[in-house]
Amino acid sequence: MSDYVGIVLVSHSPQLAAGLRQLLGELASDAVRVVAAAGTEDGGLGTSYDLIAGAVAEADGGAGVVVVPDLGSSVLTAVTVLEDEHRPGVVLVDAPFVEGAVSAAVTAATGAGLAEVVAAAEEARGFRKL
Repeated sequence: MSDYVGIVLVSHSPQLAAGLRQLLGELASDAVRVVAAAGTEDGGLGTSYDLIAGAVAEADGGAGVVVVPDLGSSVLTAVTVLEDEHRPGVVLVDAPFVEGAVSAAVTAATGAGLAEVVAAAEEARGFRKL
């Protein structure tokens, strides 16, 4: 069992999710489970129910899981997975993909609880760059 909240990156693009996962690996502790559920089973662009369900299970170390989708059908597919395969402590966040994932992972790396990690991800929507 992990003391850290896990992160699932749900994206249409395996390359986009892999790049973000790499970035999170540099910014957050290796103890935070960051799992990509990106593209289709054959590596193409799209979303996959099975990849998302598997990623949630893999990221769940017992402290909860934050699911960060990119857009469109990744949100819809993630909602369907979480409704069909309900797991306590798994939260789909309404956050910008990159900024939300960074905020979630960095906050999770401090050992923060699920509610705090969810709040950090969702608060990233208000971050200004300029």
